[in-house]
Amino acid sequence: MPTTGPTWDPAQYLRHADHRARPFTDLLARVPELPGDPPRIADLGCGPGNVTVLLAQRWPTAHITGYDNSPEMLAKTGAHAGPTAGGGRLDFAHADARTWTPKEPYGLIISNATFQWVPGHAGRFAEWVTALEPGGTFAFQVPGNFASPSHRLMRELAHSARWKNRLAETLRHDDAVLTPEAYLHHLTALGCAADVWETTYLHLLQGEDPVLDWVKGTGLRPILTALGEEAEEFVADYRVALREAYPATEHGTVFPFRRIFAVATKGA
Repeated sequence: MPTTGPTWDPAQYLRHADHRARPFTDLLARVPELPGDPPRIADLGCGPGNVTVLLAQRWPTAHITGYDNSPEMLAKTGAHAGPTAGGGRLDFAHADARTWTPKEPYGLIISNATFQWVPGHAGRFAEWVTALEPGGTFAFQVPGNFASPSHRLMRELAHSARWKNRLAETLRHDDAVLTPEAYLHHLTALGCAADVWETTYLHLLQGEDPVLDWVKGTGLRPILTALGEEAEEFVADYRVALREAYPATEHGTVFPFRRIFAVATKGA
């Protein structure tokens, strides 16, 4: 959702939709009831809208707006937009998390796997918490796997002699997200009652080179965008490294994925 960034491929992203949706449902389960009748909800970094619809299932009467800055992702949201079964409404709009300023009070501002793309995102928390209605909630989850082989090997290859002149500054590093303790500090300093935790999912992926297939939808997007037609040379070497780091078993390929969650509720 940043102003400039990779080109997104919604079809590739949705190839692992079930696994990608799991952290959002776990986050949503910890969000308390919302103020407002009906509640007003913002989903920052909504992507193709496939998890935004889960908000309408939880709060059927809510007016929900999904925000994203990717034209490719927003083009896929039309199938979800419009009146909801419970009498609410779901719509989508272009916005950037680095500059988005709420124009009205919200009962919930929520974000699913977006802030890792937004440098300095914790600096925006104060403005968003201020925009919450009394008793409203700010909730998000971010990947915490930047030290994992999937990302470490990608960075090592990008900094190799073959690619460093073109890719050395392309990828995010392990400071793309904060520690759970740092998020807890930021949110409690804003006067919120904060619940912060982390979970490591053991995704059992199927198919040939499934970890590569996964990162093609997310973490590898900056490389694919930067290299264009030359990306296949990079991907070929990366594929070999991933096969060694994540060996296939008779039941599939185990892909450990750490996530960081936060739910912060503003005082009533």
